[in-house]
Amino acid sequence: MRKAEIVNRIAEETGLTKVKAEEAVDAILEEVKDGLQRGESVILRRFGSFQVREKRARVGRNPKTGEEAGIPARRVVRFKSGKYFKEAVNGNVDWDGDDDDDDE
Repeated sequence: MRKAEIVNRIAEETGLTKVKAEEAVDAILEEVKDGLQRGESVILRRFGSFQVREKRARVGRNPKTGEEAGIPARRVVRFKSGKYFKEAVNGNVDWDGDDDDDDE
């Protein structure tokens, strides 16, 4: 699924124009990016969390030539899906919260 499809579905389900739906999607993505750039975790309850992890510099190897190459330190984004989201994807709970399990 691409961003345009998400925008179209949001527009259909909410009655927003496609322009307003796209602005909303862009605003959410921008806030997630900004939070991660500041080194903050972004937690979306029932969905999951995004975190930035620091990877240290290391020496790698070119698989074709075997030649060593330096890999610089970098930041990577990690997404960890929430338990509820995993269950919803697997069809075990309704995303609306209408599940049969009263433990949550």
